[in-house]
Amino acid sequence: MSLLPAHFNAQLTALALATALFAPAALAQTTPSTSPPQQLRGSTLDGKTFDLQALRGKVVMVVFWSTECAVCRDKMPELRANVKGWMGQPFELVSVSTDRQRSNALTYTQLVNATVPANQRFTTLWTGESQYRDSFGTPGQLPAAYLLDKTGQLVEQYHGRIPPEAWDRIADLL
Repeated sequence: MSLLPAHFNAQLTALALATALFAPAALAQTTPSTSPPQQLRGSTLDGKTFDLQALRGKVVMVVFWSTECAVCRDKMPELRANVKGWMGQPFELVSVSTDRQRSNALTYTQLVNATVPANQRFTTLWTGESQYRDSFGTPGQLPAAYLLDKTGQLVEQYHGRIPPEAWDRIADLL
């Protein structure tokens, strides 16, 4: 039983509903840059050794995704377009497949390599690889994107759809 008058309960319910309906799909969480630089190492799906530290001096977006995630697959063309658009700038996009089976991520990567121009491709790692290590933790809702500044510090993270403001933030960091 509520201690508030009935009209306050109705207003609170309306406010909660409006907040839920109009909240952005991907909430940006700004992270202070006092933590150590993020770590990400392993083998790419193309068989190359990868270490995030090699990208210091560049702004990096790390995107966790899965072939089973419809939103993730839907966002791939946008990610590829942005990779092409930032070409020549100190920016890298790295994707990390969280697929349960490596074969799913590998099949997707082979399809991309056969159909997408090289200037729109990005590095992809798989979390199940024995050499895979990261300091991002469990991504939770997919896609999950982590934006790193040129020193490797996490500055923002997005869960769900990556908002257009994320690309503006990259421009600010360049």
